[in-house]
Amino acid sequence: MDPTTTIAVTSIITAGFTTSIGCMMPALGEGRSVANALTSLAQQPDASATITRTLFVGLAMIESTAIYCFVVSMILIFANPFWNHVITQSVEAATK
Repeated sequence: MDPTTTIAVTSIITAGFTTSIGCMMPALGEGRSVANALTSLAQQPDASATITRTLFVGLAMIESTAIYCFVVSMILIFANPFWNHVITQSVEAATK
């Protein structure tokens, strides 16, 4: 396999793993956070404002992890930084 094909295959596989793991694990974390928040609300209804506010901040932090994984996947597929390096090497090898 030539280097361009190797980079393409590696990028696609890495993007797939990044998206799948990077979206699955935060989803599990969000579900666990909501379940614990609902348990806390059932035990202490007077603290609902504090629990809810803290829950939403925590959910936003967890969701940002999934968004970062998605962004890395899109960069690997559409704006791969390794392409320029391989193309430059190919051009240099062709001119020598």
